[in-house]
Amino acid sequence: MGIKQIGETIIAPRHRASCHCGAVVLELELPDGIERPIRCDCSLCRRKGAIMGAIPVHRLHVVQGQEVLRLYQFHSHTAKHYFCSVCGVYTHHQRRSDPTECGYNIGCLDGVNPFELGDVPVANGTHHPSDLKG
Repeated sequence: MGIKQIGETIIAPRHRASCHCGAVVLELELPDGIERPIRCDCSLCRRKGAIMGAIPVHRLHVVQGQEVLRLYQFHSHTAKHYFCSVCGVYTHHQRRSDPTECGYNIGCLDGVNPFELGDVPVANGTHHPSDLKG
């Protein structure tokens, strides 16, 4: 079972998220709330500093701003990191460790302050599990 409330904000089963300027709007299907909040210490995530949740790709819907989303890829070019080209905010990414899942920026969820989550686990992105295989 995920996190159903952060601060005063109830996490809706279909919760909106947006970038800072509002050009990009997402709708996330979160029937069980926020699941598996995490930080990552890879070279990109260290710089963006976002706390991320994870959902299956088919549960993330871009409802506005597809044309202003930009894609950034690096290293293996497997993960697909999306950000708003207007304000620069990272909104979501298709995960390298499981391309059937998306990570999303919890700070983009309407009404949510991710700092109210308290301690959040850190994933070892510096030594990514996909790099350790074989």
